[in-house]
Amino acid sequence: MPNAKTNLVIVESPSKAKTIGKYLGPEYQVKASMGHLRDLRKSTMSVDIEHDFEPEYYPIKGKEDIIKDLQSAAAKSANVFLATDPDREGEAISWHLKYLLDIPDDKTYRVTFNEITKDVVRNAIAAPRAIDQNLVDAQQARRVLDRIVGYQLSPLLWKKIRRGLSAGRVQSVATRMVVDRENEIRAFQPQEYWTIDAQLDRVGKPGGFTARYYGNPKKNDLGSREDVDQVLSQIAGKPFTVGSVKKTQRRKNPAPPFITSSLQQEASRKLNLTPKRTMMLAQQLYEGVELREEGSVGLITYMRTDSLRISEEALSAAGEVIRSRYGEKYYPGQPRRYKPKANAQDGHEAIRPSNVALYPELVEHDLTKDQYRLYKLIWNRFIASQMENAVYDVTAIEATCENQIFRATHQSVAFAGFTAIYEEGKDDEQEAIGSPLPDLSEGEALMLLSTDPQQHFTQPPARYTEATLVRAMEEKGVGRPSTYATIVSTIQDREYVQKIEKRLSPTPLGEVVNGLMMEHFQNIINVEFTAGMEAELDEVEEGKIYWKRVLEEFYKGFHQEMEEAEEALKDTRLKVPDEVSEEKCEICGRNLVVKTSRFGKFLACPGYPECKFTKAITEKMPG
Repeated sequence: MPNAKTNLVIVESPSKAKTIGKYLGPEYQVKASMGHLRDLRKSTMSVDIEHDFEPEYYPIKGKEDIIKDLQSAAAKSANVFLATDPDREGEAISWHLKYLLDIPDDKTYRVTFNEITKDVVRNAIAAPRAIDQNLVDAQQARRVLDRIVGYQLSPLLWKKIRRGLSAGRVQSVATRMVVDRENEIRAFQPQEYWTIDAQLDRVGKPGGFTARYYGNPKKNDLGSREDVDQVLSQIAGKPFTVGSVKKTQRRKNPAPPFITSSLQQEASRKLNLTPKRTMMLAQQLYEGVELREEGSVGLITYMRTDSLRISEEALSAAGEVIRSRYGEKYYPGQPRRYKPKANAQDGHEAIRPSNVALYPELVEHDLTKDQYRLYKLIWNRFIASQMENAVYDVTAIEATCENQIFRATHQSVAFAGFTAIYEEGKDDEQEAIGSPLPDLSEGEALMLLSTDPQQHFTQPPARYTEATLVRAMEEKGVGRPSTYATIVSTIQDREYVQKIEKRLSPTPLGEVVNGLMMEHFQNIINVEFTAGMEAELDEVEEGKIYWKRVLEEFYKGFHQEMEEAEEALKDTRLKVPDEVSEEKCEICGRNLVVKTSRFGKFLACPGYPECKFTKAITEKMPG
């Protein structure tokens, strides 16, 4: 344990400083760096490509006072604990702090908190480690890769499409995914199909029900009105009988606790929060909120994670809560442990409450409305993940007539299990469960009251929502937990993608930029290539490859693509098609188009220069 004369602890934010300060006592001074203090310069590339990709870091403008204050505090302290977030970026911030504040090795201690609770904070301070250079290098590699792509590609977009555009490495892939989905929708050919619902009644007993046509006797898809008429003519005026009655039980497992991507998806579906807002609220809950009785308390574990691991203490605490609050039968008798995904970084736990005894209703009056809703979602999901399965009674009936089979099913809850507190949201429409069915027996006679044939058409794939785009990026290995929210908000801020009624579609600008990238930068826009880069960064973190070799390999291909694109596009300027509005020009009657100036968007007549009519865009805000 380092000497405890005077100790300085540096974290990123004031709220985190306040929560940690409360647990450490008077011999520790806790200060906040307010995020990064040293970075690549904005005005230049700041990467020396000729000399082994050496990054050139500078103190960030406007942070001089914070740096001075921390330098003087570090100089007076016996030990300096760098307690930035427990991920690559946090490791890099600590590394930059050590350099900027000129802290000698024997005074530098790195500590991380997976959750900000008294025991975890004190145990971490008692067992510090050195800065992990592999983690720092993985972050440096990502930063430099993104800088090279951004600073070399953006000028090309300025020259060839429009001033002020910028290109990002992973954002370009996310934009491509949205454009690809739009192209699938455009190319989609709807297929006709039909359903027949038969309204059946028991003979001489009450209890009618509806059954849907299945087949004869194998499954038979009805593709046209002719197919339907053939079935209807076969069963017209003929008796129906109950072919089979099957009663079974179905068990359903709870969903695992949250990781970053699933939290962003559920918060989007259930709370209507964007990934960016979800992460901001989660950061507040992690760093600490003021509770009346206890002061500043960290309510959840670290929220950037793709691991499903749960500590043994948290598992047994969840078991106690379930038994005392819901009853013995709601607990499966032993903790549930979830297997991580193949490429998950197992450094953290899943996202869970730091203290399950802080029930959502106990802290509600101390949280903002959105903080409370998110905390409750995390608490419920975690507790549910440790509960007993839900059990459903399922009844399936087959009614037959002339070898044609009609089916009806119904399911009812036999035991609520985990669904007593939590059910996972779905992105698509739920299938109907069907109305309760009468107590029928095999061979029983039935009477056909009416048939209802309906024509349907297959639907194109749905546009991404922010939540489903995050899920698709996660499945394809594009981005990492710490980057999803930024990617999704960046492609919208750059106006490559727009959100209409919660769905994402590419803008004309996004399609033109994507077209240029598809033609000239096959690697950057390639999903597998980008996922491969993420895997290489993971290998840097594990110490398996040297970070500058990754940059060197990448740059060879990228530099060649840049030169070829410059040559191919030498005399070309790409035009972004105008977005045509519904509004008419008040002078010549043509449909106005959306234009962009440095002051934002406005409507203009496409007949310029003969017709110079323009009009401001007014947007209706909800409420």
